[in-house]
Amino acid sequence: MTVQEFIAAALAEDIHTGDISTLACIDPEAQGSAILYVKEAGVLSGIQLAHQIFSFLEPEVQFIPLLQEGDSIQPGMKAFEVHARVHTLLQGERLVLNCMQRMSGIATLTRKYVEKLKGYRTQILDTRKTTPLFRYFEKQAVRTGGGTNHRMGLYDMVMLKDNHIDYCGGITKAIHKTRAYIQQHHPDIKIEIETRSLEEVDEVLAAGGVDRIMLDNFSPEDLTIAIKRINGQYETEASGGITLDNIESYAATGVDFISSGAIIHHAVSLDLSLKASIHT
Repeated sequence: MTVQEFIAAALAEDIHTGDISTLACIDPEAQGSAILYVKEAGVLSGIQLAHQIFSFLEPEVQFIPLLQEGDSIQPGMKAFEVHARVHTLLQGERLVLNCMQRMSGIATLTRKYVEKLKGYRTQILDTRKTTPLFRYFEKQAVRTGGGTNHRMGLYDMVMLKDNHIDYCGGITKAIHKTRAYIQQHHPDIKIEIETRSLEEVDEVLAAGGVDRIMLDNFSPEDLTIAIKRINGQYETEASGGITLDNIESYAATGVDFISSGAIIHHAVSLDLSLKASIHT
């Protein structure tokens, strides 16, 4: 789905047969201005999407950004001004706020994780635990907060998780079959495999043929042992049970990546408000 397709579908869901509140009391040709106000501290995300939404409704809209993507924000700040038909402002208002509040919440939480990793080589990754049809923007917000995107979907990286391994009949068989398939059909695609114990790590090392090993629900102590055994042969990724409170103990092991679904699905939307700018 393209950005334009998303905007069209989202506006159609909201406006449907017509914005009857606006149609009832606002002249179709009336012009107006609005300002986006910040009401909560955090990290701003979604400025470009806001511009695209208003421009979709009215290509000639005048959009003036006052802050930039990724800026640290405080209550009372103004993020942008927009000048357009009043119908455009009122019809686009809720979609803009829903998107920017969600994206800013994700960027804000991601930034907190990134701050915890300062001084370590470890990078924070997102996951596919995203809102259907809004994944592109949620992952953009992760980047805005300083995080790194994992695969976008099922199509751009192999991830052999526990269910793949169990259905296939074991780690070694899953790796060998996947390697043969990838070499024939998608030679540029990376292969990652999940491990649940040190014994499974040893089996992956014996089989070879992967690019990254995920170490799922390992304690920091076992993670340290696993990373020593892997010894730089493959990228390493820790996942499961990692929070803001304990993330530094995992980063201290020297793991390359820590993946966290929480930076998206636990993020709380940031409070923003679009208000009419009335000149008297």
